[in-house]
Amino acid sequence: MACIWAKSMVNLRFLSVFFLFLLCLPTGGGQKKKENLLSEKVDQMMEWSSRRSVIRMNGDKFRRYVKAPPRNYSVIVMFTALQPQRQCSVCRQANEEYQVLANSWRYSSAFSNKLFFTVVDYDEGADVFQQLNMNSAPTFMHFPAKGKPKRADTFDLQRIGFASEQLAKWIADRTDVQIRVFRPPNYSGTIALALLVSLVGGLLYLRRNNLEFIYNKTGWAMAALCVVFAMTSGQMWNHIRGPPYAHKNPQNGQVSYIHGSSQAQFVAESHIILLLNAAITMGMVLLNEAATSKGDVGKRRIICLVGLGLVVFFFSFLLSIFRSKYHGYPYR
Repeated sequence: MACIWAKSMVNLRFLSVFFLFLLCLPTGGGQKKKENLLSEKVDQMMEWSSRRSVIRMNGDKFRRYVKAPPRNYSVIVMFTALQPQRQCSVCRQANEEYQVLANSWRYSSAFSNKLFFTVVDYDEGADVFQQLNMNSAPTFMHFPAKGKPKRADTFDLQRIGFASEQLAKWIADRTDVQIRVFRPPNYSGTIALALLVSLVGGLLYLRRNNLEFIYNKTGWAMAALCVVFAMTSGQMWNHIRGPPYAHKNPQNGQVSYIHGSSQAQFVAESHIILLLNAAITMGMVLLNEAATSKGDVGKRRIICLVGLGLVVFFFSFLLSIFRSKYHGYPYR
C-alpha cells in the first residue's frame, strides 16, 4: 500500500512539473514573438524615417504601426488633405511648418527611435478619417507609446495656430521630447529691407536740394495710421501664432473668414478688421473736415453726411463681428 502511494506521489509531482512547463512554454514563446514584432516595427519605422522625415501612411500602415500594439515609441500624425482637388490652402501651409519641425528632429543630435512624424492624407487613408470620426483637416494628434490618446493629445490648432515652435512646445508637453526648431535661411526679409533702404536713400539723394516733403504732416499722419491699422487688426498676433488664412468646412464646403472664438482669428479676419478701421477713420476725417473747413455750406453738408454714413455703417459692421466672437455681448 505504501509503495502504491509513493508511486502515486511521484506521478503526481511529474504531472505537476509537466503542466507547469506547458504553461510557461507558450508564455515565453509569446513574449519572444512580441519582442520580435516590436523590433521589426521599430526597424521599419527607422528605415522609413531615414528616407524622409515625415512618413506617409495609408490605412493599413496606420493600423499596423500606429494603432496596433506592441509599440514603445510615440507617433505624431498629421491628418491632412494635400491633393490639389481638395483646395485646402491651410493644409499646405500647415504641412510646410510640419516638415520644418520633422526635419529639425530628424537631423538633431537628440534624434532617437522614441518619436516619429507621420502623415495621413485623406485621399490615401479615408478609412482612417472615418475610423477616428474626423471631419476636418489639418489635424495633429499624438499617439503615445502606452495607452490610448487623451483629449490633450489632439493639438488645438484653432487657438494656437500651426507654427513649428508651437507644435514643438505641445510635443514636449506630451512626450518630454525637446525639439529645437531650425528653419532654413530666408533672405527675403533682408533683401526687402535693403531695397527699401536703397529706395529711400535714392529718393533723398534725388531730392537733396528740396527736402521740404520730409516735414509734410499729411505724409507722416498717413504712415502713422498704416502702422496703427496693422497693429490694431492683429497682424502681430498672426506673425506670432501663424493662423490659417481662412477655414473651409469639408462637409458643406463653406468658407469661414471670421473665427467663431474670441481666443483666435484668421488672417482674412485681420484684413477685414483693417479695412473697417480704415473706413471708420476716413469717416471721422470727413466729419472733421466738414466742421473745420470754410468752404461752401452745401459741400460741407454733403461731406458731413458721407462721413457720418461711413462711421455708422462700418462701425455697426465692426460691432457685429465683435458680437459674433464675444457671445453674450449685449449691445448692437
